[in-house]
Parts: sequence; C-alpha cells; structure tokens
Amino acid sequence: MKEQKPHRAGSKPEQEAQADGIIEGRNAVIEALRAGASIDKIYLLKGDTDATLGHIASAAREKGIVVVDADRRKLDGMSRTHAHQGVVAVAAVREYVSIEDILQVAQERGEPPLLVICDELSDPHNLGAVIRTAECAGAHGVIIPKRRSAGLTATVAKTSAGAVSYVPVARVSNLPAAIRELQKAGVWIFGTAADGDTSLYQADLKGPAAIVIGSEGDGMGRLVGECCDFRVSIPMKGKLNSLNASAAAAILLYEAVRQRLDGGT
Repeated sequence: MKEQKPHRAGSKPEQEAQADGIIEGRNAVIEALRAGASIDKIYLLKGDTDATLGHIASAAREKGIVVVDADRRKLDGMSRTHAHQGVVAVAAVREYVSIEDILQVAQERGEPPLLVICDELSDPHNLGAVIRTAECAGAHGVIIPKRRSAGLTATVAKTSAGAVSYVPVARVSNLPAAIRELQKAGVWIFGTAADGDTSLYQADLKGPAAIVIGSEGDGMGRLVGECCDFRVSIPMKGKLNSLNASAAAAILLYEAVRQRLDGGT
C-alpha cells in the first residue's frame, strides 16, 4: 500500500475532519475504539487483510459497530488529511437508543406513540430532514436499520438543525423484526406506498402509530412492506407520482398531528 504522509496535529485538514466526525488512520481509529467513542461506521480498504486492519474489524464488530468494505476511491473521497491508511471511521454525534426507550418516552408524555421508521434512507440530508420534522411534529422517536442507511453523523446533525439532540433514534439489525416488536406493543404500522390501498386522509393516525418511509429510489423493501398493517398513498395531483422521502414523512407526520389535535374531525 502506498505510504501516506501524516499531517501535523491541529492542522486545518485534521480540524475539518474532526468537525465532520471523521476519524482517519489506523492508530486514531484504534484509540477511538479503545476509548469507547461512539462510532457510527468504520470503512476498511477492500481486499487489504493485514493484521492491523483485521484487528480493527474484529474490535469494531465486537462492539456492534458496522464495518463496511470500501475501495480506495471511496476512502480517498471521505478523507480530509489524505492519510487514512486504509481505514476511516465516522463518529456518531450521539448514542442510539432502544425501541423500548422510545416507547417509554411516549408513556412518560402520556401520549400514544408516534414514530418514524426509515427503510434504508441512505441520503444523510434526507435523514436529517426527517429527524427535524419528527422533532417539530412531536414524534417520540425514529428507527433506522444498521446497514444501507445513513446514521447519526455530523452531516445528519447539521441538516436536522440540532433536532438529533432531542429525538431518540434507535438503530436495529432487522427492520421486519423491529416492526413485529412494535406491533406486539400495540403500535399500528403505516407504510407509505404509491400503490397503497389506503388514502392518507382515510388513515387513522390518532392511536399508536409508526410511519414507514421508504428509500429514495426504491421505496419500502418487500419484506418491510409485507409487515405493514396499512399501505398509505399520498394523493398526487400533478404530473409526477412521487415525493422526496423527507417531504412524504412531513406530510404523514403533520396529518397525524392534525388528527390528534382535533380528534380527526
């Protein structure tokens, strides 16, 4: 592997990396893992299986951190210091919670749960916007999958305008299993789908509800869609037939707010 020259501590690229939650280089990532830093994901150079990178991968997986194989172009694009040495970690701006924690928030407020489930929402700007809207609408939490999803990174935090500090976010290994857990707790699952058989304004969102927002390109996955109690469509009056994921989340959340404020009349 080509040797990369490290930057001086406190240099501008290093400061920019820290501000973006980027941890670069083998020693830096190892120290972050040892210190128990809250790490969202670790990206390792694909095909490079030396002992140090193997140790990082093992230590990360033991802590439940997602490890992603990445090519050199991906790592170079993420790097601020150009000294990543085949590993880049992305710090989480806050710790994730459990689904039980989110339901507890609703119970403490004396309100029926209102949650958002993001099915593989990979754009951090979309996730940040969803979290911001969830906070404004008084939702009790957001659920995201561990893989193929943006996490609580600095970019998400910035896009959320600080809402990540107030909205609990749970990250789960299996979304269908998480949905079944919610259903056992009495929460109805409303998935957004262009071909949904329930119109938005016919959906009863006054009770315990979780709104599923699909990915930017493909919408809800098949298994997640099959788990939903209702598939909800948003009326489309223009020539386009779909909305941005965060816009769809805002429409459903505020329909839930309206129903809860006036009893659905």
